[in-house]
Amino acid sequence: MNHSPLTRRHLLAGAGALSAFATLPAWAQGHSLHRARGGAPIRAGFDEVSGRVIDLSVGAGKRVVQGRKGHGIAVNGSVPGPLVRLREGDTVRLNVTNNLAEDTSIHWHGLLVPFHMDGVPGISFPGIGPGQIFSYEFPVRQSGTYWYHSHSGLQEQQGHYGPLIIDPAGSEPAEYDRDYILLLSEFTPLHPHKIMHRLRTGEGYFNFQQTSWADDYPLSAEDRRMWAAMRMPATDIADVTGSTYTYLANGRGPKEGLEYLFNPGERVRLRVINGSAMTFFNLRIPGLPMTVIAADGQNVKPVEVDEFQIGTAETYDVIVEPRGEAYTIVAESMDRSGMALATLASRPGARAAIPPLRDPPLLDMGDMGMNHGDMGGDMGEGGHSMDGMKMRDTLLLPPDVEVGPGIDMVSMAPVDKMGDPGLGLRDVDHRVLNYRMLSALKPNADTRRPSRLVELHLTGNMERYMWSFDGEMYSAVHDRPIRFAWNERVRVKLVNNTMMAHPIHLHGMFFELVNGEDAAHQPRKNVLIVQPGASAQFDLTANEPGDWAFHCHLLYHMHGGMMQTVTVMGPPENGG
Repeated sequence: MNHSPLTRRHLLAGAGALSAFATLPAWAQGHSLHRARGGAPIRAGFDEVSGRVIDLSVGAGKRVVQGRKGHGIAVNGSVPGPLVRLREGDTVRLNVTNNLAEDTSIHWHGLLVPFHMDGVPGISFPGIGPGQIFSYEFPVRQSGTYWYHSHSGLQEQQGHYGPLIIDPAGSEPAEYDRDYILLLSEFTPLHPHKIMHRLRTGEGYFNFQQTSWADDYPLSAEDRRMWAAMRMPATDIADVTGSTYTYLANGRGPKEGLEYLFNPGERVRLRVINGSAMTFFNLRIPGLPMTVIAADGQNVKPVEVDEFQIGTAETYDVIVEPRGEAYTIVAESMDRSGMALATLASRPGARAAIPPLRDPPLLDMGDMGMNHGDMGGDMGEGGHSMDGMKMRDTLLLPPDVEVGPGIDMVSMAPVDKMGDPGLGLRDVDHRVLNYRMLSALKPNADTRRPSRLVELHLTGNMERYMWSFDGEMYSAVHDRPIRFAWNERVRVKLVNNTMMAHPIHLHGMFFELVNGEDAAHQPRKNVLIVQPGASAQFDLTANEPGDWAFHCHLLYHMHGGMMQTVTVMGPPENGG
């Protein structure tokens, strides 16, 4: 690829090169699936496919989760799609057949691939049209826990996602007796375009935890006046909540009994993948500590915790050593409107107590970018009162931020919050993971000092449900890429001027979190949660040439404009 003249323009012009329709099993027949009355629904859970050549088929059908029915998109007939198991060092070909009546795609989340194999329509390839087959082919250059999902429309929300595990060419650094996948997601009977419409016309439509003068939330009269003046509640934590979502573990609802068997004393590896469209989960196993050994597929020095927040699209690998009869795995949505559940069981059917949902968390002054308290920020003159003013009226934005209808409220003084465990976990009485606790297990290859700083602001208008970088919503037609020179070492600072957490994902490359570790041991990730009213930084070596998507991984935020293209220039000709 390094010497190929292939560009995004050439790729988009070559859409007709995809191969023709092929004969497929009954479950993969697109909109003809389950047309007969009483036909079987899409299966929950997943099989495994492996090898150097793998066939995947995308089809549509009906889903049933705990008695709720809705339209689904499945890969190989199941939601999640099959576990794709690869081996480091192999060159693989994945043939994807589209049996939908619309375009589709597969993005291999976190994988180091040539940019035209990354699977993002409009940026790295033209997409896969109805009845077409596209063959992804690339060398496997890494190992670890990853996942895959559609990058077309809003298909992720409908079930188009699945786990992906890459076995290392050598030995694993951690020892364990059992290896399990826990893929978290959501189900809703609502069509995703209807959800997007309701978010656009009434941003708080799905929030049933609104504040009022008569509620029991621990808010002072002054706090209530402030929130009322800003026309948003302190409980505005998640855009889409348990009012419409059923939270899933490996495609199963909390009442559907997912269990992982173990023998007491065994070391169990849990590969936790957040494959949701819009949900941050706070994950804990009451009575059982977890040792984090990997983040976003990359090994870290083991760190023992009792709970961690996993943002949309993140992955964490943990080791647990259960010795009792059963333990409940609790993945509570960040706004505490619901949970996904599974059980570690020493025998089939063994169960432990299920804890009740905890009280919903509340946004505070630190989340507004004002009073950061212990997070190291400065309230500044005027303390915590905003006197009913719009925050953007009190802040002069940088000149490169497009001020307009896409910006509503702006945090006043965002500060670094790498040590923030996340909303709802700041005051719990047990050990909670934060980014400052992560350290790379093996030294990073590139420890050069960055040659420049790129600052990007995460912006939005919550009333209009518009999301953006630097006040500019993404447009494939008028895209202005972020450009990096070949092999450039750069530091990127993300400033969250909104009052929502954003999991920002860079395709095609890993970056190192600037979290207080020395350059050699900054942890490598591909998703970074930027907390409300906060900033976060990462270092990047731009050594993967091509055009790459860079976006918020909250699906409706990306669809609402929070996306941009990163362009990495190719290496000089002839090595000169």
